Amino acid sequence: MTTRDIYITEFDLNRLRDVLKARVNTNAWDRDHLDSVENELDRAHVVGPSAIPPDVVTMNSQVRIEDMDTGMENVYTLVFPSDASIPEKKISILAPIGTALLGSRAGGTVDWPVPAGMRTVRIKEVLYQPEASGDYHL
Repeated sequence: MTTRDIYITEFDLNRLRDVLKARVNTNAWDRDHLDSVENELDRAHVVGPSAIPPDVVTMNSQVRIEDMDTGMENVYTLVFPSDASIPEKKISILAPIGTALLGSRAGGTVDWPVPAGMRTVRIKEVLYQPEASGDYHL
């Protein structure tokens, strides 16, 4: 997996750090993943909402992705854990794919581990991004 630049607002950074603090007593696999999320946040560029490029996946962004193995496309929204819903296609930031999507750009690919190995998707389009829409409170 390649290292990529991640841009995040201070508002989202603080909310994500609160989510991570609330999950300190987790099992070993979850702890490893949460450490991975924490590492991503530690290296992120914290910027103002208007400085986030409109093609970057941020919290509450809706994205169209293509599975590189199957060619299937789906639309998902990246959300905080309390808002996650499989039927509504809302992916938690704490799910491995959610962590991989955060900070990615349209046109790029992301990988994440699954039991059978690695999965890769291409971000086809950021359909909605709160910062680009002026919805800074989301």
